[in-house]
Amino acid sequence: MRILLVTQMWPSAAQPDLGSFLLPLRRELVALGHEVEVAAISRRGGSPLKYARLTADAVRAARRWRPDVVFAHFLFPAGAAGLAAARAAGVPLVVMAHGTDVANLDRAPLRALTRPVVRGAARVIANSRWLAGRLEARYPGLSCEVCDLGVDLREFAPDAAPAAWPGDGPHPRLLCVGSLIERKNVVGLADAFAELGRGSLVFVGDGPLRGALDGRPGVTVVGRVPHAEVPSWIAACDVLCQPSLVEPFGLAALEAMALARTVVATTAGGPPEFVTPEAGVLVAPGDHAALVAGLERAVAMPVPNRAARVAAAEHDVVRQAGRMAGVLGAAVRRGR
Repeated sequence: MRILLVTQMWPSAAQPDLGSFLLPLRRELVALGHEVEVAAISRRGGSPLKYARLTADAVRAARRWRPDVVFAHFLFPAGAAGLAAARAAGVPLVVMAHGTDVANLDRAPLRALTRPVVRGAARVIANSRWLAGRLEARYPGLSCEVCDLGVDLREFAPDAAPAAWPGDGPHPRLLCVGSLIERKNVVGLADAFAELGRGSLVFVGDGPLRGALDGRPGVTVVGRVPHAEVPSWIAACDVLCQPSLVEPFGLAALEAMALARTVVATTAGGPPEFVTPEAGVLVAPGDHAALVAGLERAVAMPVPNRAARVAAAEHDVVRQAGRMAGVLGAAVRRGR
């Protein structure tokens, strides 16, 4: 197939971490023999006019390249750009929901802008059963496919060389990878770590809550790093912590499991669909006592944790890309 991939998040030399989670999917689709063209936004911030430019770029690519299917990531705005491109080329649209785009449906203007995308798509993919349920509740009669982006078991392998841990901090070494925002519960994690009373905690990521984390005893904020450096950070830790208030999927936890690391994750969202009792600890979102107890349990689990690697293998990116190709192919056949 000729696949036009449309997304509002795609890495660039200046921002190599932006949308980097889509790179393995594109690579594996190509490895399966498909051609993939990309229309994308590759920078954070800027004028909202960039979304109009994304639509224009996607439509131009569709008319020039004549894809068999348009594959948009995020319901809006990429989904709207993808729908315009699909109509310009006379081909089906497949759109994938990732999480924040579904949460945005609580806002009336975005709900109105998203409705034609969902109704106009030949297939809608959600990255977890939890997210699919939320989206289907919004659109009676909708039946979502459930596929996640998977994890590259070759890149996230247990023999990855570890990064230099800041200050050669003591064990247990806890790591959190992601944006420093309220939904990720990063301040709650830092508070629970303080109560744990030992070890060191590193945050890889940046965001508005950085100031609430900098300067705490035993805590280091590294900032954003290229996605290619994430495996080395996970390899250096004992436990990966992602105790979000809600996590539509939880890719960082899956990547840590692939590296044979125990994880602490949330019961709200996608993690219960892949974190087994042997692979990690699930805690109720916002429950401070449960999080402290969860950290205690997690640091007592083995390092490396072979059971975590086994559980992660069920979500190998090669397998997930094959499943997505199947969804795209079904949309193409239906459109003929």
